[in-house]
Amino acid sequence: MSTPASDATGSASPWPALLTWRAVDVPRMESVRVQLSGRRIKASGRIVAAECTDHPAFSASYDLVTDENGVTRRLSVRTTLAAGERHMSLTRSEEGIWMSDNGSNHQRSTFGGALDVDVVFSPFFNALPIRRHDLQTGADDVEVPVVYVNLIDLSIGEATVVYSSASDGIHVLSPRSSSSVTVDEDGFVLEYRGLASRI
Repeated sequence: MSTPASDATGSASPWPALLTWRAVDVPRMESVRVQLSGRRIKASGRIVAAECTDHPAFSASYDLVTDENGVTRRLSVRTTLAAGERHMSLTRSEEGIWMSDNGSNHQRSTFGGALDVDVVFSPFFNALPIRRHDLQTGADDVEVPVVYVNLIDLSIGEATVVYSSASDGIHVLSPRSSSSVTVDEDGFVLEYRGLASRI
């Protein structure tokens, strides 16, 4: 059994932590080990899913690193389906240029000034803009350009996610849905209505 880390005051810190979500009404789970240092995040996670109407059976693993402001610096993803494996990596330079590489295709783009990635089916990645904009404390509405990653075929594209304060949490309007989330004091999703709940 691991011992909780201590912060500078000597008290027990909840980080690093292992966060796990169970999808609503579909056979899918996500689990991620998260390390925090100020706004910096280092995360290593996995999503496992059985076949359903939303997607084929798949397993995906990812590694994420942000800078000290919580801006994504690097994301690598590997997805396994019955047909085989795919992988891709995204890196963002300090000048705001994203480089994507899937082994056969290389792409350079600003992705509309995106500072964050958003990964389909994952409640974890919502924490990136929520924490950067302090939305867990009830900040104003924000439109967030993101690099949107489809886990099934690892295609990427430019998208905008709108976050706004609501009486039942934070309202999220994404390319796939309109819903609301509740988060913990550190900005990580507790419940993403219609998608998943933390267990």
